[in-house]
Amino acid sequence: MTPVQIFITFGGIALCLFIAWFFWLAPKGQTRVNAGAGGVQEVAITVKGGYTPDIIVVKAGQPLRMRFTRQESSTCSEMVLFPDFSQSAKLPEGQEVTVEFTPDKPGEYGFQCQMGMLRGKLIVE
Repeated sequence: MTPVQIFITFGGIALCLFIAWFFWLAPKGQTRVNAGAGGVQEVAITVKGGYTPDIIVVKAGQPLRMRFTRQESSTCSEMVLFPDFSQSAKLPEGQEVTVEFTPDKPGEYGFQCQMGMLRGKLIVE
């Protein structure tokens, strides 16, 4: 093997490792939601290739208001599902949609699109 071939091979391996780390292993930031006026926890979520923020930390026993705004036309992001809370909502493009419920039990609960490709996590403390 020539030095150029060795360099290209190791460069390709390094690039593959970086891509795997960036998409699956890199630590993700959490958004901690505090109760505002009236004791309601409120967070705005943008839907565009995923949920931003996608990890949301809230307190148990306090009402939660999640405001979703879909900024894409992908059919995958047309709905958001909260299976553990029996909640779902259609997300028309460009419109804000509010999902409200009170998470009572501490734990980690997933939310997702109807195809399961876009995912987020609700951490209840």
